[in-house]
Amino acid sequence: MLEKLKEELVQLHLELPKNNLVAWTSGNVSTRDPETNLVVIKPSGVRFEHLTPETMVVVDIDGNLVEGDYKASSDTASHCYIYRHMPDVYGVVHTHSRYATAFAVVGRSIPCHTTAMGDEFGGEIPCGGFALVGGDEIGQRVVEALGNSRSPACLLVNHGVFAVGPSAEKAVKAAVMTEDNAAIMFLAYQLGEPVPIAPEHIDQLFDRYQNVYGQ
Repeated sequence: MLEKLKEELVQLHLELPKNNLVAWTSGNVSTRDPETNLVVIKPSGVRFEHLTPETMVVVDIDGNLVEGDYKASSDTASHCYIYRHMPDVYGVVHTHSRYATAFAVVGRSIPCHTTAMGDEFGGEIPCGGFALVGGDEIGQRVVEALGNSRSPACLLVNHGVFAVGPSAEKAVKAAVMTEDNAAIMFLAYQLGEPVPIAPEHIDQLFDRYQNVYGQ
């Protein structure tokens, strides 16, 4: 069932340790099939290098097991909540990447002071509220944080990063860019006061990148 999506998720999960976004088994990627509305997600507690298409878990949009020999990720309920409430989202990524999570620990959004952030996020990366792992409360905090933002990613206080996208690959890219810009901003704060970018320039950066850049 959904073999191509399972194979894609195996490869995308390898991008998380490759880009220093996770430690040991923390973090996960999921994708939603546009035809069946089923969700494929990482199994709980399995190391990334041990993931195969056969280890992936398929659940319905409410998080009920459809196929798999392993327990689904402990974040499954939150991923499914995001999919139910953000119909344009087909990929969700969660990480505890170091620099971005440092911002989350102090309850601080990542401000937009780089052209790369203007391109990808169209403004700051917001920080949402606290919720415990296990239910769909984390998903609720993510939907709330992203509700009035152009950003494809947010932080949750004391927790980490959630990134979304029209595909799992684009959600992974957003998670990678979140950490990269968090690291840049952390270092910038050590040097002095960051120079702001005018809101109209952020709008222009975002429009060009989203509608002109690339092939």
